[in-house]
Amino acid sequence: MNQPRLATKADMPRVLELINELAVFEKEPEAVEVTQSMLETDGFGNNPKFTCFVIEVDNKVQGMALVYKRYSTWKGEALHLEDLIVSQSHRGKSLGTKLLDIVVEYGKSLGVKRISWEVLDWNEPAITFYETKGAKVMRDWDVVQLDEKGIENYLKNRNAHL
Repeated sequence: MNQPRLATKADMPRVLELINELAVFEKEPEAVEVTQSMLETDGFGNNPKFTCFVIEVDNKVQGMALVYKRYSTWKGEALHLEDLIVSQSHRGKSLGTKLLDIVVEYGKSLGVKRISWEVLDWNEPAITFYETKGAKVMRDWDVVQLDEKGIENYLKNRNAHL
């Protein structure tokens, strides 16, 4: 049956298609700035910034999970699941479970103390999926970010906040 595997550089065009499909699903089709070249360099260069797993159906990648290490000041080494994506046409066929399984196995092999990720509060099917797998959805936390423009504005205006 379909088993996840480590992605290769050759998978990055399809991985980018899945990322764009997710952006459409999340109602932000114009938000994706990453390119195939960036994925190839960042994932398969001399100092890989992420690990990616893919799962195929009929020799076509239909799902992916992208993770990277991070550090928790409370727990120590942790793994961040940036995205777990299954193509819309292949949801409900256990591909997401298989991808989550390999992410958790990978995290365990690294000795991490926690695996974390975000889920949109309106994505009830995903929330239910994660909760049935034993994940704790922390609804009392908000995600905080500075985008590229926000970083520039922060640095430009930081002395104004003193």
